[in-house]
Amino acid sequence: MANYLSVKGECRTQRIIEKSRFITTSAHVEGEDEARAFVARVSAEFADATHNCYAYICDSTGNFLRFSDDGEPQGTAGMPMLEVLKAKKLVQTAVVVTRYFGGIKLGAGGLVRAYSGSVAENLAAAKLVCYEECAEGEYSVDYSLAEPARRYFGENDCSVVNTAYDSGVTFTVAVRSSSAAAFDAGLVNRLNGRVAISQKRMYFFPFDAEL
Repeated sequence: MANYLSVKGECRTQRIIEKSRFITTSAHVEGEDEARAFVARVSAEFADATHNCYAYICDSTGNFLRFSDDGEPQGTAGMPMLEVLKAKKLVQTAVVVTRYFGGIKLGAGGLVRAYSGSVAENLAAAKLVCYEECAEGEYSVDYSLAEPARRYFGENDCSVVNTAYDSGVTFTVAVRSSSAAAFDAGLVNRLNGRVAISQKRMYFFPFDAEL
């Protein structure tokens, strides 16, 4: 399975265009149920809005997608929003653009620019992650080596998922599969071999990313 990009958590932005207020909310979703629930929640929050248009790609391969103009002229909202997600190669991502009409009509071209621009602006502000195959292992050390281990983790591209304290300190750490062997070797060298490394499990992990 290939690496893929998504957003982390939720992000909300707002802009005023010709007196209309456009509120954009994006979120990470995994599957259609989550995507539909997110759209329903945002739409309920802004139930008094003129429109709550949406678009989402809710699988990791980019094949399961939906969009809605929610009363705007056909093709002026949902599809342009979806095209922004596709252009940025984002999956497992849903976005709702809420519009409070301000009295000035934008025309078809103006609506397309307003909705697509609102999504682009929101995604520029959102936290992005790249889901990559990672190897997660447990690294056990004596208390005297806990700080050197932490420094090593801080110097390398990894994520400390958990820290447990017992007779020693055990760090659960996720590292990209492609660099796992070098990561382990470097830690063993740094701690002069005084570290126990458990067998790893493999899964996709959201590492920080930028577009």
